[in-house]
Amino acid sequence: MKNPKNLFKAGLKAGSHQFGIWNSIGESGVTEMLGNAGYDWVMIDCEHSPIEATAALPALQALAAYPQTSAAVRVAGNDTVLIKRVLDMGAQTIMVPYVESKAEAKAAVDAMRYGPRGIRGMAGMTRATRFGQVEDYFTTAEEELCLIVQVETAKGMAALEEIAGVDGVDAVFIGPADLSASMGYPGQFDHPEVVKPSSRPLRGARKSACPLGSWISM
Repeated sequence: MKNPKNLFKAGLKAGSHQFGIWNSIGESGVTEMLGNAGYDWVMIDCEHSPIEATAALPALQALAAYPQTSAAVRVAGNDTVLIKRVLDMGAQTIMVPYVESKAEAKAAVDAMRYGPRGIRGMAGMTRATRFGQVEDYFTTAEEELCLIVQVETAKGMAALEEIAGVDGVDAVFIGPADLSASMGYPGQFDHPEVVKPSSRPLRGARKSACPLGSWISM
């Protein structure tokens, strides 16, 4: 058995725009409904919601029935153990929040990779390996794993070019909510002082050809 293709990562490499939705309701029926709603991806949010690892697993299983919609998981923090557990559940796209430096981005990358390139712990009988059925999983898993780091503070924006240039960072997601708070304008996402300083760092990130994303209000 081959490792499943990560269509979200393939889309990033192709330069296509992908639109998705956050799911903060820990009930697999809701996730399944979103998986069939026409989005390119569904983000299972374990940071700002009651969703724990035990609820992320059935959400991933529900989305698996809709291969046209990619599953992604935002972990609660830049923590090796949290990332490891979600990867072992079979998540191929991970978002890590509140990354403010090159070193923090590198730590997230290390958590995604097996040794000697990283520090991800090895376990054979997991959903990620299809319970031992994926051929050469440990040497090929990285090809289909996708890491999104979330930059959402003034400090992070100042280091955006370095963060985006870290090998293993597949995309950067700008978080305007925490960014507005860090700049002294909490909740004022469209304030000129919040919007204005973004243009220079964003241009810098594009130098590294790193895909960028953010959310839009409906």
